[in-house]
Amino acid sequence: MTPAAHVERWGTFELTLRGPDAGNPYRDVGFGADFRHRHRVVHADGFYDGGGVYRVRFMPDREGEWTYTTRSTAPGLDGVEGGFTCTPPGPGNHGPVRVAGPRTFRHADGTPYLPFGTTCYHWTHDEDEKLEALTLRTLAASPFNKVRMCLLPTRAMNPPRLPFPGATPGPPEPRRLDTTRFDPAFFAHFEQRVRDLRDLGVEADVILFHPYDQGHWGVDDMSRAEDLFLVRHVVARLAAYRNVWWSIANEYDFNAAKTVEDWDRIGQYVQRSDPYQHLRSIHNGTRMYEYERIYDFSTAWTTHQSIQHWDAELAPTWLERVAKPVVLDEIGYEGVLGRRWGNLTGRALLRQFWHGMTAGAYVGHGECYPERDEGDSAWISRGGRLHGESTPRIAFLRRLWEESRDDVFVYFGDRRHRHRDVPLPDDGGPWALDLIDTWRMTVTELPGPPRRGTVRVPLDHRPDLALRIRKAK
Repeated sequence: MTPAAHVERWGTFELTLRGPDAGNPYRDVGFGADFRHRHRVVHADGFYDGGGVYRVRFMPDREGEWTYTTRSTAPGLDGVEGGFTCTPPGPGNHGPVRVAGPRTFRHADGTPYLPFGTTCYHWTHDEDEKLEALTLRTLAASPFNKVRMCLLPTRAMNPPRLPFPGATPGPPEPRRLDTTRFDPAFFAHFEQRVRDLRDLGVEADVILFHPYDQGHWGVDDMSRAEDLFLVRHVVARLAAYRNVWWSIANEYDFNAAKTVEDWDRIGQYVQRSDPYQHLRSIHNGTRMYEYERIYDFSTAWTTHQSIQHWDAELAPTWLERVAKPVVLDEIGYEGVLGRRWGNLTGRALLRQFWHGMTAGAYVGHGECYPERDEGDSAWISRGGRLHGESTPRIAFLRRLWEESRDDVFVYFGDRRHRHRDVPLPDDGGPWALDLIDTWRMTVTELPGPPRRGTVRVPLDHRPDLALRIRKAK
């Protein structure tokens, strides 16, 4: 396959070569390339893709001429040279998301990024083309610009393919997954969905591990070497896509087979392996009941704090402890499940969004209504359609935040007061004030001249109101 001669900035260059297919090339053949732009050299790992095919992918971050030279333990793959031209980014391509400060994110080109995430853990695993297309259409019409999605299956699943080849799970049958090689068809499908999200402007928050297998497939308690073998392959395949984030594990502390040191080792390995330094974090489970001990996010490999907790008003606690952005990726899901975490009302979930955003954090969405229509499914598991009341109101919140980057918001929540006295910012002003009904999605300018000092805000015993403080024209 002839590689592209021109690749846009933060696009994906791919080199495909033919090489040895005897034995186990996944394990036995080393392959990668060094990419050069002027005096800068970037090392990218390649991977074996089955059938004698080897690939290396690269995401150029500077415009101009790039050259490359392959490296391999196989003589026929070593020392192959070539080049391409990196052109300006196309419409909608702002580059990968980076941490911009202790509370903020922005794209590589400087465009601010506000994460409005949702969860679709296994939307790619059934390889149901019709349902996946529906999920993508739903996302395109939604306010959500980040999706948490799992790489590995759970105990209850029986997907047509897994990252590793194999047939019958165990126990009681012996485990038959071959963790020394990979299934190219699984990864081809998974990475196509990552590209689909990229084309929608949606970040793919890829969850590498989780504790829900419980010995069924044998992927919860793999050895250290098996863990890193999987991680290296996944990073080599996916890191060249600009919309990738790494979640090392979902509810890491439910996995009794691994220690915090094990998770740190995996996180550090991802950090070393990823030439583009995509965002990295880890998500807690049991320690949500001890919010002061969720994870030590001061560790160098974590870029931001991915937290599960039901109370977004605690966000200042985490922000004060570690100077990294807080993303409450799981705060509970709107739905009707019997579990506490799966039966929030839309109003309750929306309130957590407003509490978190006004505290300087970000909050994630999820929805778990049962199947309602043929071809439909619970959103957090398989995607499909969104039915909840919170989604349009989260879209309203996102529009307000993106239109009002220099404004200040005060949220009153479910408190039913006649009025509230609010001190206005000391610097700047004078200030104009808007009363926002977060549920009815209305914005009403408060009458009167521009203000300074403290203002009395009329609430008339209504819940779910917020105040926007903006500089008077």
